[in-house]
Amino acid sequence: MNRRVFIRKSVLGGASLLAVSGINSSYVFAKSEDSLKLPAILGGPKSYTGLWPDWPRWKSPDHDESILNVLRSGVWSRSKVTSEFEDKWANMIGTKRCLSVVNGTNALITSLAQWNIGPGDEVIVTPYTFVATVQAILLNGALPVFADIDADTFQIDPANIEKKITEKTKAILPVHILGIPADMARIMEIARKHNLIVIEDACQAHLAEVGGEKVGSIGHAGCFSFQTSKNIPVGEGGAIVSDDDEFMDRCYSYHNLGFPYGTQVGNVGGGAVMVGTKIRFTEYQAAIGLNQMKTLVAETDKRWDNGMYLAKKIGGMPGISPVKLYPETTKAVFHLFPMIYDKQKFKGMPRALFIKALQAEGVPCSSGYTPLHTQSFIKNAFESGLYQKLYSKSEIDYNKFLENNQCPVNDEVCNEKSIWLTQNMLLGDKSSLDSIVNAIGKISMNAEKIIKREGM
Repeated sequence: MNRRVFIRKSVLGGASLLAVSGINSSYVFAKSEDSLKLPAILGGPKSYTGLWPDWPRWKSPDHDESILNVLRSGVWSRSKVTSEFEDKWANMIGTKRCLSVVNGTNALITSLAQWNIGPGDEVIVTPYTFVATVQAILLNGALPVFADIDADTFQIDPANIEKKITEKTKAILPVHILGIPADMARIMEIARKHNLIVIEDACQAHLAEVGGEKVGSIGHAGCFSFQTSKNIPVGEGGAIVSDDDEFMDRCYSYHNLGFPYGTQVGNVGGGAVMVGTKIRFTEYQAAIGLNQMKTLVAETDKRWDNGMYLAKKIGGMPGISPVKLYPETTKAVFHLFPMIYDKQKFKGMPRALFIKALQAEGVPCSSGYTPLHTQSFIKNAFESGLYQKLYSKSEIDYNKFLENNQCPVNDEVCNEKSIWLTQNMLLGDKSSLDSIVNAIGKISMNAEKIIKREGM
């Protein structure tokens, strides 16, 4: 296939997906001479030889002083700086309240616990997420129920949510995975119809928007993570947001050893009012977070702009597609930039070989998640003494669980189709993104040679 035919076929091949994605289909292949050279895996030059933006990064010497002030103060446990961080994060998300905790996992555990979700309850969740989402359900003694994803968005499919609802269903735990909003309009409609709690896992979706509303502010509660890889990195950290004062007071008591707070009044004799944990944020974590917050909006806008630029560029290429965004999405924050791979359009090249070839071009990438709902930690939970005492044998029959929680779309995405780029790559300039496009183009035009060279 010559270059001119390749360009024409690329444009036509991507038009349908781009139309539903709302992306302009006027794809133009980069015209540098590098696009005509051999791919790096076959001995050609790398498409990208620079350094991708560092992450996490410390932005300003001014930030050092604010951290030092906290350290010098001798007040390291939660106090005024933590409260300031919580007020500012609630304001950024558009909620009445925020509570910071040690990590996003405990934000989820706490939220589920304080909506009284536990033994005997079912929580509907996506299989395309990080393990912590599901472990939070299990650590509260509840049962995860997996609703399969949509192949074009990688998000939980609302149609599958409704199919999974039973008399035991108490909550839906949608995940805005990869920083891309789930279909919250339909999810909230289903929740209202069936009187279900919605807890948004927004741990990867800081400042993502649906209809101009920030994710995390749409359901009954939202949970965030500030772990090192996240778009606002603290090292470790998390937060719960909500407009429900009584719920947030319960969360505060729970995160502070069960001591009374707000509406959670104590007895005359004093002491704790509930069984709680000790997962309080520290002042120096809050100081780091406040500094990282200063550049978050600008960085988020850049990721959105560059993500849509890259989606437009690859959208017309055969065999590689950007994921769709739901029509109500007004901003995705691309904690990870996902691409959909079709090996048939690459002469049958296995995804693993495509990734190897792309990495050789100087483009870091990965295949993303492996199927979650079949991992042995669920079996381990079911075999624990707690679950053995809480549930009948039929309720925690692992083989029956696997049979009832099949997710074929998720399996195909995990095993064959998904390719990820990391969020820091979207903080570079447009020329670095063009190098990704050139790399994919070189691999595409030389797919047969690569397969033959690698003996596949």
